[in-house]
Amino acid sequence: MSIFDELARRLGPIPDRETPVPHGAHHFVTGALLDPPFPAGTEQILFGMGCFWGAERKFWQAGEGVHVTAVGYAGGTTKNATYDDVCTGRTGHAEVVLVVYDPARMSLESLLRIFWESHNPTQGMRQGNDVGTQYRSVIYTSTPEQLAAAQASKASYQQVLTRAGYGPITTEIMPAPPFYYAEAYHQQYLAKNPDGYCGLGGTGVSCPVGTGAA
Repeated sequence: MSIFDELARRLGPIPDRETPVPHGAHHFVTGALLDPPFPAGTEQILFGMGCFWGAERKFWQAGEGVHVTAVGYAGGTTKNATYDDVCTGRTGHAEVVLVVYDPARMSLESLLRIFWESHNPTQGMRQGNDVGTQYRSVIYTSTPEQLAAAQASKASYQQVLTRAGYGPITTEIMPAPPFYYAEAYHQQYLAKNPDGYCGLGGTGVSCPVGTGAA
């Protein structure tokens, strides 16, 4: 545990906030509404894979079967947390991407492959140079089928990562806790700031999910 983490532990959690942070109404790239209700037949899933700026871009570029993406915070204790709150390490939240997709046009397996191949899921509470609980690897699911598929994909990817010399996957997989939208300037950040920071870095190991590999 770092000195920073120990200080956060001693200070305790940040109290809930009464109102959500303003996060904007429409997706900067597609124009789709960021908030529910979402179209009938779509499903939702949350992915955390380090800094959410680059992570969100991976998913809005995934294909037309993705209806909308948004960034926010989940997995912690503070309701309606702000970015500054999360950066203290005292909320317990991870930076996550909400992906709303049409399973008839975009398979969950395709999304899972993007997730696994776009970051290093063996690093614990960090992703590259970004260190802290907010940068941990997570999959938060909205259906039992998603949960089973995510767990199966983890087991499958662990096999190929182990053969490549990597350690155990540390990704947290569980039914989705409450999702809190991040501030408007974080939404689709790399579309608004094309030269902005992207800390994503995969392992270079291909994920067999959805390819027919055992």
